[in-house]
Amino acid sequence: MNVEPEPAISVRGLWKVFGPHPERIVGSPEAELSRADLREQTGCTAAVRDVNFDVAPGEVFVVMGLSGSGKSTLVRCLTRLVEPTAGQITFEGEDIVAADQARLRELRRHRFSMVFQHFGLLPHRKVIDNVAYGLEVRGMNKADRHARAHEVVELVGLQGYEQAYPDQLSGGMQQRVGLARALAVDPDLLFFDEPFSALDPLIRRGMQDEVLRLHHEVKKTMIFITHDLSEALKLGDRILIMRDGAAVQLGRPDELVGAPADDYVADFTRDVPKSHVLTLRWIARPPVVGEPLDGPELPATTIIRDAIRDVMHATAPVKVMSNGQLLGLVDHEDVLRVIAGEPQPVSV
Repeated sequence: MNVEPEPAISVRGLWKVFGPHPERIVGSPEAELSRADLREQTGCTAAVRDVNFDVAPGEVFVVMGLSGSGKSTLVRCLTRLVEPTAGQITFEGEDIVAADQARLRELRRHRFSMVFQHFGLLPHRKVIDNVAYGLEVRGMNKADRHARAHEVVELVGLQGYEQAYPDQLSGGMQQRVGLARALAVDPDLLFFDEPFSALDPLIRRGMQDEVLRLHHEVKKTMIFITHDLSEALKLGDRILIMRDGAAVQLGRPDELVGAPADDYVADFTRDVPKSHVLTLRWIARPPVVGEPLDGPELPATTIIRDAIRDVMHATAPVKVMSNGQLLGLVDHEDVLRVIAGEPQPVSV
């Protein structure tokens, strides 16, 4: 029997209310008001409203929303840089909300790392010393922390720049230094708060690829905050969409694109090419009577775009398989309908 692993981090009933007597807002009828009405009637702003989710070990969990949706406040609550008004946050079974300041410092030094939009590099320190800064705070001696920093500098592709100062680097390279600094302390959980928003599009795509490569190599659990849907779809194993402090939908990228929970999510995903996100599972159909069943097999998790060549060259419909079982068939007409008409999926 398969046993689900314990979540790396678990959030239940999380609230953050700014303003007078914020605890009175939690779970009250006023909490159902619009943000503007709540502020007018109570002087409070509910930045995070009753949010619940789990993050699995090794997962890239993306929190996405427009400006003011509460996503950055949420991630700051998880590390208690902002104090939650109510709710439970557990990290590997430990109650983070109950942790005292000494324990929080230990967690931030040894278990958590954050990468921000603004790099926060120390301008008077060279790259190697910026990367090693967290280890210096821990009290590690210079030789050992520089040895570790050199390893991480190479990991993020900055070898040769160890003796440069931040103002001698491009924006993308500076963000690599920030990423290396976060990795140097070997954290269990990495938080990214819109780290690439200030970068040019080409550099931004390169940094997204870098995060995916590093995730593949170091297998760290990552919580990534962004307002950009394409970034969320590219990076996220699962995505939580927020609006006005509340969770709107949580799911895999294909679930958000293929089955949006409401018009808000549908508006977000309307222009996404479905063939680039949906898998064969979404368009697999039952065999028609007399239809040949001797075609090639493809996993149900194959992205439609990646299956086009195999489907178009097959002399019989492709068999879509899940756990050794036939889920359905897909032929060239099924694929062309997705590409041309972007229909709603017929299966999940």
